[in-house]
Amino acid sequence: MTQRRAYFVLFTVMLITVLGTAGIALPYPVLAPYFLEAEPNQLTHFLGFPPKLLLGVALGIYPLGLLVGGMFIGALSDEYGRKRVLLITMFGSVLGYLATAAAVVWESYLLFLVARFMTGLFEGNIAIARAIALELHPVIDRTKAISLTYATVYAGWLVGPLAGGYLAVYGEDAPFLVGAVTMVVSMIVTALAIEGVSKQEGAEEKPRRNLRETRQFLVQQMREQNSLGLLKNSDIHPIFWYYFAYAIGLNMFYEFYPIWMVDKLGADSRAIGWGGVVVTAAMILMSTFWASPLANRFGQSRTMLASSSILALLFFMQPLVGHPFLYAVFAFIGATIALGNGLVPTYLSENFGRMGEGRVMGLQTTVFCLTNIVVALFGSLIALLDTTFALWLGAVVMGLSMSFVPGMGRVAARLRATQPEAVPAA
Repeated sequence: MTQRRAYFVLFTVMLITVLGTAGIALPYPVLAPYFLEAEPNQLTHFLGFPPKLLLGVALGIYPLGLLVGGMFIGALSDEYGRKRVLLITMFGSVLGYLATAAAVVWESYLLFLVARFMTGLFEGNIAIARAIALELHPVIDRTKAISLTYATVYAGWLVGPLAGGYLAVYGEDAPFLVGAVTMVVSMIVTALAIEGVSKQEGAEEKPRRNLRETRQFLVQQMREQNSLGLLKNSDIHPIFWYYFAYAIGLNMFYEFYPIWMVDKLGADSRAIGWGGVVVTAAMILMSTFWASPLANRFGQSRTMLASSSILALLFFMQPLVGHPFLYAVFAFIGATIALGNGLVPTYLSENFGRMGEGRVMGLQTTVFCLTNIVVALFGSLIALLDTTFALWLGAVVMGLSMSFVPGMGRVAARLRATQPEAVPAA
């Protein structure tokens, strides 16, 4: 592949990623006002359950689909080609968004849940776009390709919530319809710009599997490649529990600050969208300019302790802050999240990359999805008392994550002593 072609493919991957992520992020500023502030209807008051509880289940069903889809979509793309699986899953996402919009119009909560699960199931396909970017090596360095791809993820989360907030004035179904349109555009770009074959040179041609063999293959992949299987190695337990607590704290903030803004400030979808913009913009700035230098200067352990403690303090402060300073707190939260986010994959890669980079990186995604589901369900019960309590619980659990950092340091030191060539110094 020529360098010009490689950069064209990378640009295409970045475009697909930003469109896909923006489509994912579009509905989020809409859901809290829709469930809590809009006129009561059969969807938001299904069977007489509290709207906050129904919202929590609705928020949790999407990452559940993402978790399940992540177990086999990557394996399917290895088997049948990146382009084919990417196009099929994008089409599935289009159907998911359209079904969600229909559920809003028809006021069907059960259809809403099925549609959100279906959308999450297919939107694990962003991992395929990242795989395409990585496969451009050695024409484009892996680190450069994946850094640019992640930058477009942040950009999608910057644009999506803001657009969703302003689209809500045209109806609660509008962001989902626009999400479907972004996926159609992504399909067109993929069909025109991504090559149909993505096998490594010299790889043997695999015999085509029939439907039964494909089903057996998927079950085998889900059983053998499930990232949670890494927990059989006790050395990985400290980082697992650190990130589990860290992600609980993060997801408590992500899922309940929009509800808190509606409850306490009477915020509409546009105000919530701007909150997301401030958080994401701060994340982009920190990750681009300062995260790596700060981590290199102070080391992994001290930076993890600092980011967790600062986030715990900020999460506790956030419900106590009014309008004049709220967005400033959001900016500090976003910057600190970006500082901590990059440390977990670095630690996993340095210490456990020999177990398979893809599988090890998948552990972080799996934990994040699992905690998202836990927070959506149990956090909603706490939010029934007061949304502030849910945010404060996130602060407490974030603070508890610090207790696992010393154990992580001991594991890294032992691995450096036994495998010095494989594990760089922290």
